[in-house]
Amino acid sequence: MLYWLTEFSDGGDVFNLFRYITFRAGGAFFTALIFGFLFGRPLINLLKRRQKSGQPIRVDGPEGHVETKAGTPTMGGVLIIGAIAVATLLWARLDNGFVLMVLGVTLSFGLIGFADDFSKIRKNDNYSGLSGKTRLLLEGVIALGAAWFVAQFHPAELTNQLALPVFKDTLINLGWFFLPFAGFVIVGAANAVNLTDGLDGLAIMPVMIAAGTLGIIAYAVGRVDFTEYLEVHYVPGTGELLIFAAGLIGGGLGFLWYNAPPAAVFMGDTGSLALGGALGAIAVAMKHEVVLAIVGGLFVVEALSVIIQVLYFKRTGKRVFLMAPIHHHFEKRGWSEPQIVIRFWIIALVLALIGLATLKVR
Repeated sequence: MLYWLTEFSDGGDVFNLFRYITFRAGGAFFTALIFGFLFGRPLINLLKRRQKSGQPIRVDGPEGHVETKAGTPTMGGVLIIGAIAVATLLWARLDNGFVLMVLGVTLSFGLIGFADDFSKIRKNDNYSGLSGKTRLLLEGVIALGAAWFVAQFHPAELTNQLALPVFKDTLINLGWFFLPFAGFVIVGAANAVNLTDGLDGLAIMPVMIAAGTLGIIAYAVGRVDFTEYLEVHYVPGTGELLIFAAGLIGGGLGFLWYNAPPAAVFMGDTGSLALGGALGAIAVAMKHEVVLAIVGGLFVVEALSVIIQVLYFKRTGKRVFLMAPIHHHFEKRGWSEPQIVIRFWIIALVLALIGLATLKVR
């Protein structure tokens, strides 16, 4: 919205600052951060009044969770989504199709998560949310629509193409399969983050790290001079996604202030589905779907641990991990919650740096 102030600029005044994506990204970050600090406590108080028993705790989960986490309200993802929406609407160009798609996916997946959380709270049962099939169907429809929409804004030479990191001139023409592939990336990212969100602060920091990394890449591939130097594919317009990513980081820090152990509020499916969907949508928009698997490698491992556990148990009746997702396995092994969270943060940061390095390794 504020970008339109450039219409009053003669090129040498304060309004000219709004032409610069980096300036508006900084504005988005601080707007989202302040939003989180201003509305965090009132939202938590409201959720506590509305949720008498807080988020239902898994009875088959780690033993200590029933005692330490019972009564903590959920749906705190509303705070993050609100911060992102306000910051993006205020600082990004609203005529940019990439921004509209990513914001649309975030809000839509947030609504699905909200419905899931609401159902669990109303029935006071962690297993009484939306059915898995219903949730995946809704997510799939939204993701396919988003993939089709964003494809309209890709350059002709990149339409329906899969770009590979490291191999600078390699493009794989997916044809009609691009839509289900892109949809899978968005849905997969959303549910991978959802599975990771099991300990205080475990998911939000890796999400912010991944968002910052993807935001930098989006800014680079949206500038023709950078793409020529880095020898990556140029996708005009993706630079605006840095503003969305900055808003996500600001909103995430505002939420983390209250989610730091012991958490005053959980993000719930409302937040985890929205944030995961946002990461997938950014990757699809800038044609870096494979890089997302590296940057978000922690989420991939968490999801794979669940898939492996389920498939192996069905075939053998035995378990590979003491408990899945894998962060619960380490809890069962005796790691404390802060140890798991901080070590997983370190892993997320290392993977993000590896993903960022793919920009130059050609």
